Amino acid sequence: MALHEIVRRVTTHVLHEMKLKGEKIAMLTAYDYSMARIIDEAGIDIILVGDSASNVMAGHETTLPITLDQMINHAAAVVRAVNRALIVCDLPFGTYQGNSREALASSIRIMKETGSHAVKMEGGREIQESVVRILSAGIPVMGHLGLTPQSIHKFGTYVVRAREEGEAKKLVEDAHILEDSGCFGIVLEKIPASLGKTVSKEIKIPTIGIGAGPHVDGQVLVLHDMLGITQEFSPRFLRRYHNLHAEIKGAVETYIEDVRSLDFPNEKEQY
Repeated sequence: MALHEIVRRVTTHVLHEMKLKGEKIAMLTAYDYSMARIIDEAGIDIILVGDSASNVMAGHETTLPITLDQMINHAAAVVRAVNRALIVCDLPFGTYQGNSREALASSIRIMKETGSHAVKMEGGREIQESVVRILSAGIPVMGHLGLTPQSIHKFGTYVVRAREEGEAKKLVEDAHILEDSGCFGIVLEKIPASLGKTVSKEIKIPTIGIGAGPHVDGQVLVLHDMLGITQEFSPRFLRRYHNLHAEIKGAVETYIEDVRSLDFPNEKEQY
C-alpha cells in the first residue's frame, strides 16, 4: 500500500520517505478554513498558505503588499481546518530578507500564533544564514528557487527562469546549499523541465514543481487557479480542473432572479 494512503498525519519525514519510494507529493494553496477543510479531506499532502493570498484574496497585483499579520490570520484559519496535511506558511516580503534575526522572529510568530508546521522562503545562498538560524529554533524550512515572485521588480518579468547556463548552474548550487543548510524540501517554480529533473536527481530532499516539468517529486498549484475561480492567470503550467467562476456566477444569477420573482423563499423555506 502506498505511504500516502496509510499515514494519518503528513510530516517532513513522511515527505522524505515518499521521495525515497518514488511516490509523488500533491500540494495546493489554501488561505481560509472552508477551503482548507475540503482539500484536507480530499487527501492533499501539503497545504501552502501562500503569499499568493495577496493576489487571489486581496486583489493586489503582486505578492509584495501582504503583511506578516495577514499571513498569520490566513494560516491560523487553515490550521483550524486541517487534520492530515502538512501546513507550510510563506514568510512574506520584508520579514526575512537581509536580516536573519528578523527572519527568526517572523518564523517564531508564525509557529506560535498559527500552529503551522513549517515556513517557506525564497532564495538560495542569500538566505542561507536565515535558514540556519530558523532551523536552530527547531522550525522546519522549505526553500523556493527559480521564479521567485517576491523579487518580481528585480527580474521585471514572470518569464521562465534559468534558461541560461549560468543561471541554471547557480540554481543547482543554491539547491545544494538549501539542502545542506537543512531545508526539508524546495519549491521549483517556472524553470525548464530538464533542469527540474537534474535538481530532483541531485538532491535528497523533495522538490515540488510549479511549471518545473514532470520529473520533480511533487506538484503545487494555486487553488483558486486550478478550480477556475480566477480567470486572468493562464500560464502554460496551469491545468484548470473546474470552472467555478462560471458555476458560482450562474448560481448567483439564479438566486437574484428567484428573489426578484418571489420564487425564493417558497412555502417550504419559511417558518
